Amino acid sequence: MAANGGQDGSGRVWRQVAASPRAALDHGLSPADLQTLLLDVSRRRASRVTAARLLQRWRQDRYVRPTAADPRVLWPLEARLWAMLPPEFAGLELSPVAPLGACAALGPVSQDRVISTVRGSEVVSDQTNVLALEAAVRRKQERRSAVHLASCHRVLRGQPFDAPGLYQHFRLFALVSSARDQGSGTTEAELLTAHLKFWSDALSELLPHRRTSVQWTVFGFPPLRERIKDTVRPALEPLPGMVTLEEDPARERARGYYERGAIRIDVAGDGGWQEVGDGGFTSWTAQLLGDAKERTFISCASTERLAALG
Repeated sequence: MAANGGQDGSGRVWRQVAASPRAALDHGLSPADLQTLLLDVSRRRASRVTAARLLQRWRQDRYVRPTAADPRVLWPLEARLWAMLPPEFAGLELSPVAPLGACAALGPVSQDRVISTVRGSEVVSDQTNVLALEAAVRRKQERRSAVHLASCHRVLRGQPFDAPGLYQHFRLFALVSSARDQGSGTTEAELLTAHLKFWSDALSELLPHRRTSVQWTVFGFPPLRERIKDTVRPALEPLPGMVTLEEDPARERARGYYERGAIRIDVAGDGGWQEVGDGGFTSWTAQLLGDAKERTFISCASTERLAALG
């Protein structure tokens, strides 16, 4: 695809690509020149899209199809979650995009599962990573002992979801907390308690007639198990409504993504237990701030699944 050149410099960039395509695309082009190249490609491709082709893509492309969720049901539920959120959690309305590598740079996540853009960014596929970025900024600038953030966001993921009723994009209500380690699992206990308190109270109120199982797992960090027994569980008892808290010692899923410990939230549905939420400790703010004493806990739940169970 030859270019005639122009004010955007695309002609110069195309000549550089023509000389050695793989090297140019892999590492030879600067970020600005790569963006110029990709924008030029997108502009040319968009100019050839017909109305018929556009309608075909709308019908067939799983990334753009709307979900079956009714906003008139979903938004009131999310409003109730916001109303129940403790005051120490600051709410954020996130951008639809995040810096390129927001997920892959922090954990074992393939960029293939993320929708990358031509402008050096990516569509948010998990807002907990983005909240961790903001938490790191606030921890550094404000030097606060702890930062608690929350957002409700529609995420878009690249891996195919072929099961009936699943979509490439869905809404998550997510919490991220970051604080400095105090030793002996004390900080972990404080962060875990804050999240479990919110989710147990919220699910008990939103789904009062359904059983909710909150399961916790420790990944090779004995002090956390001790703090759950002598600190976390006493702080949560009595558990509200039909909520139970129990250990799942056999869990291996997401080990390596989560460290020290993880949680899972299941709700009893008409066809059996349904997973509605997940969470765990990560090293994200420790990586971002270059401080091994940083602790981060994340958790989230699908508001569309909660609405369907209501």
